[in-house]
Amino acid sequence: MAESTPQNWRAADDYLARTLVGRDPALEAALAAQQEAGMPEIEVAPVAGKLLSLLVRISGAKRVLEIGTLGGYSTIWMARAVGVDGRVTTIEAEAGNAAVARASIDAAGVGERVDIRIGRAADVLPTLVGGFDLVFIDADKESNTVYLDWAAKLGHPGTVIVLDNIGRSGDIIDADSTDSMVVGTRDALRMLGEDPRFDATALQTVGMKGWDGFALATVI
Repeated sequence: MAESTPQNWRAADDYLARTLVGRDPALEAALAAQQEAGMPEIEVAPVAGKLLSLLVRISGAKRVLEIGTLGGYSTIWMARAVGVDGRVTTIEAEAGNAAVARASIDAAGVGERVDIRIGRAADVLPTLVGGFDLVFIDADKESNTVYLDWAAKLGHPGTVIVLDNIGRSGDIIDADSTDSMVVGTRDALRMLGEDPRFDATALQTVGMKGWDGFALATVI
């Protein structure tokens, strides 16, 4: 039996990506552009990008909201999945990041499906028209509860919500943590468990992104 180590987590992730995702020049180019621009390598893993794509397709989502564009990697996955008649609205706080993402999204051939809104998500969200079928939250963890509240307001019964990075290397069990990202994550999980607008679960993951996880919810 393989030892459970970060090195083997990554190796297993690489194997799963090779086997189930494969090579994708457009996505690889998007990652290269992101790295060249000096952005942090905090995009979703390939297997998670494929999961987002499948969730969009399984749910039949045609209007997708993404909070946290970064370099556009996950945006491309979801823009492909919504189909020619679908649309992804994605919010990015940094104009430089948004410019890199726009170029990569256009190069991937899905530019006409993606609307990039630049600004702080807390400021942009109130300007959007509701009716989103799926919301992917992958931005500053301190504002997770704000984003969940808006996901419910801008969604409808049956809207799928994916909240990323809930594992925090296991620190979510520390009720005394002063790490703002841990506190924000714990607040979000508590909200998903107690707020009657949501029905949710969460899964821990290990892989190329370390010990992490995501929450999956639906709007009731």
